[in-house]
Amino acid sequence: MTNRLPSFDAGHATPEQKVVLDEILSGPRGNLNGPFLGWIHSPELAQHAQRLGAFCRYKTGLSLRLSELAILVTASRWQAQAEWFIHYPIAIEAGVRVDDAEAIRQSKLPDFADADDALIYAFATELYDAKRVSDATYAKTVERFGHEVTINLVGLLGYYALVAMTLNVFDMRAQGQDSLPFAE
Repeated sequence: MTNRLPSFDAGHATPEQKVVLDEILSGPRGNLNGPFLGWIHSPELAQHAQRLGAFCRYKTGLSLRLSELAILVTASRWQAQAEWFIHYPIAIEAGVRVDDAEAIRQSKLPDFADADDALIYAFATELYDAKRVSDATYAKTVERFGHEVTINLVGLLGYYALVAMTLNVFDMRAQGQDSLPFAE
């Protein structure tokens, strides 16, 4: 998957690495696809990150569609090949429209049919572009989703930016990835 990191052999894993591997493989993900084989070289980071990731992916209070939409925005902004490759089919299955996903991939404004999709996109793009969110977008997000879910959305965006950075720095690809969604 990468030539920037030493190959990882689970048969020679340290006790700390084995604990992380077991938790990832027995959890809701059930696989090591994505940044985990990079993080495993730092087992303590891997443990904290994978637990945060499980929360951000499954327990934010957002629907799967909205979470996956936010992940696609992140993958596009970071041009994270593996992140897009892994999450695109999940997003489509969760109800993100193909045309919206394609517009996001091409850094174009989608013509959203759903107001929640437009709001998540606006929140994420404002945060990535301005490093802040406007008062108007913040107020709409809190009104629609509440403070807790808004906080969780920020966490989700931050976590998937970490994933994207990991994948990009270590030139990682997804298992089975045979194409790149972004030019290199």
